[in-house]
Amino acid sequence: MRIFYRPTDGFVGDVIPFYWQGAYHAFYLKAPLPPTRHGADGTPYAHAVSRDLVTWEEWPLVVEPGPPGAPDDVSCFTGTVIERDGLFHLFYTGYRGPNQPQTICRATSRDLRTWDKDPGNPILAADPRWYESIDWRDPFPFWNAEVGEYWMLLAAREKDGPSNRRGCIGLATSPDLETWTVQPPFWSPRLYFTHECPDLFRWKDSWVLVYSTFSERHITHYRMSASLAGPWLAPPNDSFDGRAFYAAKTASDGVRRFAFGWNPTRAGESDDGPWEWGGSMILHELHAGADSGLLVKAPPERAALLTQPVALTFAPRLGTWQQDGDVYSSGPTDGFAAALLGDLPDACHVTCRIRCDADTRACGLLLRADDVLEHYYALRWEPANRRIVFDRWPRPGDVPFMLERPLPESRELQIEVFIEENAIVVYCNGAVALNSRMYDHRAGQLGLFVSEGRATFDQITGHHS
Repeated sequence: MRIFYRPTDGFVGDVIPFYWQGAYHAFYLKAPLPPTRHGADGTPYAHAVSRDLVTWEEWPLVVEPGPPGAPDDVSCFTGTVIERDGLFHLFYTGYRGPNQPQTICRATSRDLRTWDKDPGNPILAADPRWYESIDWRDPFPFWNAEVGEYWMLLAAREKDGPSNRRGCIGLATSPDLETWTVQPPFWSPRLYFTHECPDLFRWKDSWVLVYSTFSERHITHYRMSASLAGPWLAPPNDSFDGRAFYAAKTASDGVRRFAFGWNPTRAGESDDGPWEWGGSMILHELHAGADSGLLVKAPPERAALLTQPVALTFAPRLGTWQQDGDVYSSGPTDGFAAALLGDLPDACHVTCRIRCDADTRACGLLLRADDVLEHYYALRWEPANRRIVFDRWPRPGDVPFMLERPLPESRELQIEVFIEENAIVVYCNGAVALNSRMYDHRAGQLGLFVSEGRATFDQITGHHS
């Protein structure tokens, strides 16, 4: 059983999650083998189903590209599933190739397993009064009880303005999911090239609007508002994860809500390779923060897959260390101190609590470290900079570190790490997530380090399947 789901004959692209009668349905764009940089022609919708969020059953393909001349003759791209009166509607993007107008298509089903395309496809195109025609995709329909009709949000672009700031979230309305009328933009902040994969849900007394961007950086953002009319305001940390978690959409069973995204592979299976399109499905559980924003944590179902203890043996390598039972500390130091704890399995779950002095420059975990500390990955907590960094050594020249995420000011950090082969997902204080890949070092030890300061490490555990 995999920790992070992916099909045996491809990779997971954009996920379209849908909860129905005790099961999560992960409709997703199936990326091909071998992977590519920017997606591929012939992309179908695949379908995996789970009742426990860890065991996924592969169901038949949902829709595939149509024949020549069809509105989806090249690929079927992102959309949303919605139910009305026992009929399930999949609204998706019909793609005919670069520089061709994108349109909205529909397929329907009575059982979520067998789907029929609407013979009237496409059902919706961009209205040139407000929108460009090339970017008109990723439909998200929902019932708007305030006005008594269905609304559909879309990734769109306004027809005027600076090219890199025309991105908006388009709007169409319908009384019955059958007949749609294009409206002026739902939200047009002039921030990005476009807002991909919009998603909307209620969170306590607020609306949450989710979207992904690729112009400023590849990341999934969210905004919050007391009203669908806005204003849509950014919380202090307006993202669920970093560069390696994209196109996230959410689903809920009415009690818990999860963000489903994907962790992309890298070209050449190298840490220096460009990010590719498609990878492993990653889901984060959302919960409320003290500032009314959203935080992310690891679903406990994932940790339940890894129950066998990893043997840990403390072995100092650099600097001076103190040990008191299962509590390890080093410092104060004006240099670098490191200790190793033993080999990490290919698939494992690691936890650790770190406490540090206020003036400590950096501290954290080493992953897949060799015995002489010439090769490793590092989860580096920089308290003064309020960030967690996923880095590597050796790192050529002035090549920047791999990824980072902001952290609130604190002198204590609870780290939770999930590793499966070359995929890694990190959670900090049950609030901040960081996905990445690690190809260049395939094996090694778990370690601790302190750089210019003092830190104490305890509650260290390791488990594998």
